[in-house]
Amino acid sequence: MVGLYLDPPAGAAAFSFDEKTQVQALDRTQPSLPMIRGRAGTMTHDYKRHGTTDLFAAMNVATGEVLYDTRKRHTATDVLAFFKLIDLHLPKDQEIHVVLDNLATHKAPPVAEWLAHPKRARRHLHFTPTSSSWINQVEGWFSLLTKRRLQRAVFSSVDSLIEAIETWTEHWNDDPHPFV
Repeated sequence: MVGLYLDPPAGAAAFSFDEKTQVQALDRTQPSLPMIRGRAGTMTHDYKRHGTTDLFAAMNVATGEVLYDTRKRHTATDVLAFFKLIDLHLPKDQEIHVVLDNLATHKAPPVAEWLAHPKRARRHLHFTPTSSSWINQVEGWFSLLTKRRLQRAVFSSVDSLIEAIETWTEHWNDDPHPFV
């Protein structure tokens, strides 16, 4: 996988794919106190949960651009829909390599049957070994998204959470950079 990151096959697109499940739309029960000299920002420990969304993301390891989608769940049908989304963004004859984990939904019958079709022979899946999620580059992008946009934010609805994810990702894609 590291070899794929460093030197993908000529003309091929290599993606790092994963899901960030159960991203919560949290609203604090009380407003934070303003920062003043000598006191850092504050947040209440209790919150209202307004629901969750699952974020699917695939980072192009050469360019750093991220393809994404939010879904209510992360079933095999949702994974398959995201794989089809990736296909829509690439030329029909371009070879595709995808680094992903061994989640059961990635190998479920609907996904396996779709990938087995001769028209999709250009797609190659590379499964990370168990307990090796660190090798999946999109995990680093999830960390940046969480720290820079989601961690201390307040969301009054799942829609506002999704809008924040979309806006942050679009800004990322305005000037993407691959991880080294």
